[in-house]
Order: sequence, then C-alpha cells, then structure tokens
Amino acid sequence: MGSHPVRPDSAEAVVIGAGVIGASVAFHLARRGIKPLVIEKHDPAAGSSGACDGLVFLQSKKPGLHLKLALESRQRFEHLKDRLGGGIEFKAPGGMCLIESAAELDAMRRFVEEQRRSGLEVDLIDGEEARRREPCLSDKVIAATWSALDAQVNPYALTFAFLSAAKAAGARVATGEEVKGIDVVSGQAAGVHTSRRRISAPVVVNAAGALAAEVGRMAGLEIPIAPRRGQILVTAAAPPLLRHCLISAQYVAAKFNPELAAGGGMGFSLEQTDSGNILIGSTREFVGFDRRTTFDGVRSIARRIAPVIPALTRVPVIRTFGGLRPYTPDGLPILGKVAGLEGFIMAAGHEGDGIALSAITGELIAELIDKGSTPFPLEAFRLERFHESGL
Repeated sequence: MGSHPVRPDSAEAVVIGAGVIGASVAFHLARRGIKPLVIEKHDPAAGSSGACDGLVFLQSKKPGLHLKLALESRQRFEHLKDRLGGGIEFKAPGGMCLIESAAELDAMRRFVEEQRRSGLEVDLIDGEEARRREPCLSDKVIAATWSALDAQVNPYALTFAFLSAAKAAGARVATGEEVKGIDVVSGQAAGVHTSRRRISAPVVVNAAGALAAEVGRMAGLEIPIAPRRGQILVTAAAPPLLRHCLISAQYVAAKFNPELAAGGGMGFSLEQTDSGNILIGSTREFVGFDRRTTFDGVRSIARRIAPVIPALTRVPVIRTFGGLRPYTPDGLPILGKVAGLEGFIMAAGHEGDGIALSAITGELIAELIDKGSTPFPLEAFRLERFHESGL
C-alpha cells in the first residue's frame, strides 16, 4: 500500500464522532459556511447509530423541555428527506404505547396529561380501539396511547445522508483515525491530536456517543455518560404485520409508579422496516463496552413480546445485535458550551433518543458555534447541571 496523502492540519471546527449526532452537526455547520473536519475512530455509524432501531418516537420523551426538543426535531424530519437528497426511509405511520395493566393505565393517564401540556397531540384509547388500529395485538393490551406524530427512519441511511450532504457543502470526514488528545491553550480548546496528526481548530465538538466520557477526560472534564447495552432482535422479511410504531408503556409508567419499576419488567419497542424486517428491542444493561448479545437477553425479549403479538412466534429471527446507548443519570443529553473551556462543545448523551433528536441537535449546535446562542434554551442540558445537583 502507498503512503497516506498529506492532509490539511487545520479546520474551522473538529467534530469527534461520525454517528448520527456528529453527522448532523457537520451537515448543519457546512450549511452555514463553517467547514468542519469529522474524525471517526472506526466507520460512520459504527457505534450507537448503527446498532439501534429507527424510531422517531415522541411519546417516550419526558414532558417538558425534553419533549419540546423532540417536537422541534420531529418537525424538521418532514423536510430532511428533501434537503439531504438521499432515501432516509422516513415515514410517519403514528405510534402506540401499549398498556397491559391497571397500574400502567393509571400512570399513563397522568403521563398523557403532562405530555399534552408540553404540546404533544396524544390520546388514550381502549383495548378494542387499539386492536382495530393494530389487529396483530392480543387481548393482553387493555388500552394504549396514540399519537399521529410518531415516526421512523433508517438510522444508517440518515447518518450517511447527513455526511454526504455535509461533504457536498465542504465538510471533510476522516475515518479510521482516533483522537488521542484535546489541545487546550489558556482555557481554550485549540484542536486535537490523533493517531496520525495534530489538527488545530478553534472549536471542538464532542459527539462521541458512548465514548464521550473518554473524550472529555482528554480535556480534563468528567462527563457522566456511560454505555448502556441494548440487545435487538431482527426477523426475516415478512408481509406487512405492523401498521404503526409500537412501544410498551411499562418503562414509561415506571417513572410514575416505583412499584412497577421494582417488578423488574422490561419494556419493548417494535418497528417494521421498508424491507419487511421487524426490529424488536430492547434490553437495558450496564456491562461496560461489551456489545455482545446474550442468550438470556434475547430470550427475555422474545418471551416478553410473544404474548402481546402472537403472530411474531411464526416469524423467524434471523439475527441479533447489541448497541451501546450513551446514558446520562437524568436521561437528558448534554448539549452546548462547557464552563471554563472555551470552544469545547458537547453534543452527546442522547441514550435511546439520538435518532429522534438528531435533526434539532445538529441545528442547535451549529447555531451556537456560528452565532454564540440558540433560540431554543440549552440551560437544562448543560454539563454543569450534574455538579450543581449532585447527580
């Protein structure tokens, strides 16, 4: 093999990570005339973005700023498919949150009211209506919540479309290159050094997903982002079985009823892709950076879903995969400037919301870099909140 060509050693901004968040940041920066260099340790979408489902699900978001951020992001998906010039397989069939017990129903009533106050159009429907809309559901579903805004997208296609459009607008993408350190001069991020070179830049964006804490330590920061494994089952392509995006009310209801959480039950999510494959998830496990699937994890998902959608027992599972979600203690991402380190910008910690929040996150981070402020308040997403609250 010949030697690598000499690459420029400066950039207007360095984005660490070519997952969906880093790709969106790069796209929105390039659209504003700021030409970033995206540095990726492996390949684009090699982390969480390539090991997740594609739900753009609003009903699972915490009422308040989290849900409002998701609503802003959802609006932008309508136009992204045209702006990106690629087939991101976006569609909005609507979604249901399935309720299986009286305790869940009680909790979800309160949750729906809070979501409505945050601006989400969502309704509570009975089990009979849920089965009319989604005939594959069993009698175990006693009620459901419904929102027409819930949608889905192809995470791989979305990530690569963001990157392709970013490059067309002047961004550069370096894969197979690992950031080894953050250069800091007088409290200001001054660039990065990698396994290959040193790159000077006035802005460094940490979009490293589950690895964001490791990147933060290079700049002397403690960032409470930890990998949380989710295992997912993929079925063979099947004729249309699911009409909507589906999730279980279990983990949502547990926020309002600690007894449900103590029961150890596992929520689930389902979507059927354009190709006919059905994605069924997911576990939530703290096992470090171990992405392997386990027999117990796969079996627990299958056992959990079969009584709710019996037809799935006749659809073979062709593969399983595990991904690492970037978890934060309060379930919210870490976005924006970092106190005491000028030019270092956080865009990580979305856990299972990275796909859904990608459109708005990239736009806000690019605006913050370009203008110094954002129209949507980012105070609730600051890194410093964890030190202030003791989390």
